[in-house]
Amino acid sequence: MISGMVVGAAGSLLTILMAQAMNRSILNVLFKKFTVEAAGKPGAIVGEEKPAQASDAAIDMRYAKSVIIVPGYGLAVSQGQQKLYDFVKLLVAAGVSVKFAIHPVAGRMPGQMDVLLAEAGVPYDMIFQLADINDQFATTDVALVIGANDVVNPAARTDKSSPIYGMPILNADKAKKCYVVKRTAGGKGYSGVVNTLFYLPDTLMIYGDAAAVCGEMVEAVKSLGAAAA
Repeated sequence: MISGMVVGAAGSLLTILMAQAMNRSILNVLFKKFTVEAAGKPGAIVGEEKPAQASDAAIDMRYAKSVIIVPGYGLAVSQGQQKLYDFVKLLVAAGVSVKFAIHPVAGRMPGQMDVLLAEAGVPYDMIFQLADINDQFATTDVALVIGANDVVNPAARTDKSSPIYGMPILNADKAKKCYVVKRTAGGKGYSGVVNTLFYLPDTLMIYGDAAAVCGEMVEAVKSLGAAAA
């Protein structure tokens, strides 16, 4: 009975934290269904997804001054956190300023991304929470969204008919350029809402498993050093 009470209390606390992060009441989270009426209508999206190669994105970031990385559930599923940090270390060694931006509900529970990055050995001073880093996207050369979706969807700011309207998001769309790593084409996230970030003029899509993409980016940057030598 005591064990059950502890588990129940922990579950309740997680629910409260997620509700706060989504700017929703507990009743709204527990009982209101997601609908995608407006987001799913044909013609609601302007533009198209623009594919890019992992190697090209890696070289672009290698010569950038600043990069902000937004990790998400797709990174966790692929277990690509170590490859990602290997890539980050190459960027830092080249003089690039790299930071990680964490959304409170990225993944499937609060704190999942923090644990994921800690497992890879990412220093704590490189990891920033939403409130502490969101204003920095506007002055950042490249945002790399890797495995995240709903937490960077600009529709949460602009589309009052969207079920995620009002949810705080990371401002990846305000960076000078944004690369999104996603397994397949198609702009819907876990909520079923089309992600308008994917269709913006300055967003490029890299399709593939997150771990494999990170591996390709590592090799692309290493090849620059080999060529110089």
